[in-house]
Amino acid sequence: MTMIFGVPLAVFMGQLMLGLINGAFYALLSLGLAVIFGLLKIINFAHGAQYMLGAFAAMLALEYLGINYWVALLLVPLVVGGLGVVLERLILRRIAHLDHLYGLLLTYGLALILEGSLINIFGVSGSSYPTPEALQGGMNLGFMFLPIYRAWVLVAAMVVCVGTWFIIERTRLGAYLRAGTENPALMQAFGVNVPQLITLTYGFGVALAAFAGVLAAPLYPVSPTMGSSLLIVVFAVVVIGGMGSILGAIITGLAMGLIEGLTKVYYPEAANTVIFLVMILVLLMRPAGLFGKEA
Repeated sequence: MTMIFGVPLAVFMGQLMLGLINGAFYALLSLGLAVIFGLLKIINFAHGAQYMLGAFAAMLALEYLGINYWVALLLVPLVVGGLGVVLERLILRRIAHLDHLYGLLLTYGLALILEGSLINIFGVSGSSYPTPEALQGGMNLGFMFLPIYRAWVLVAAMVVCVGTWFIIERTRLGAYLRAGTENPALMQAFGVNVPQLITLTYGFGVALAAFAGVLAAPLYPVSPTMGSSLLIVVFAVVVIGGMGSILGAIITGLAMGLIEGLTKVYYPEAANTVIFLVMILVLLMRPAGLFGKEA
């Protein structure tokens, strides 16, 4: 049996794959946070609840409306992102000129309301969402057994992450978004509707969280608390990569997932804290984060 540093190859590769899957979710969620903070300067503490809403919406749509996974993967991010648009227009816009702390407290309160409401309705026990028939089973790679759905999650997450990075960093729309947040008065003078851009950007960040929620539904129990425990880790990932850095969110999310997965192999006791230890080291050496810009 092939061994890697005293661990069987199958176990090593299995944990590496689990780490990549977790990293894909970290990347997707931290990307949404980075888009919202980097372009709008809003610390969106409701992001975990919006991720949870995506999973719940997919489950309820299947149970009550018969909407399958593939339709939900397209429809749910649009619906939850639309709720984000309403939230930004009715509430967040009113505090946009205030200190970041107000946005953090407001979104944290909204997260607690959403989570508490769903706990009262559905309880805290998780529900299962069936894996789509086309993605059931797995592939024997010789050195490990790879579930098809986990491979799909990794591919889908990376396509969305890279596509988002390309739109924001390499297209005219992305240039408008960056310019609109840095100098809104100038962009208004050129006829660009900056408030609408801001609203749609927040809705897009929320839609990314909902998309991650739909991807997660067949993997993890769908419960009202599924986003709260993940959110703290995702915020740590964002801090490590650099607040507002799109590329940093993607690379750091995947890297932290791998580090967490390898830690579970060699020192399981530290698996839940290793990301925070990395965050402390990064902040000590580079307070702006690995990919962040120094003020």
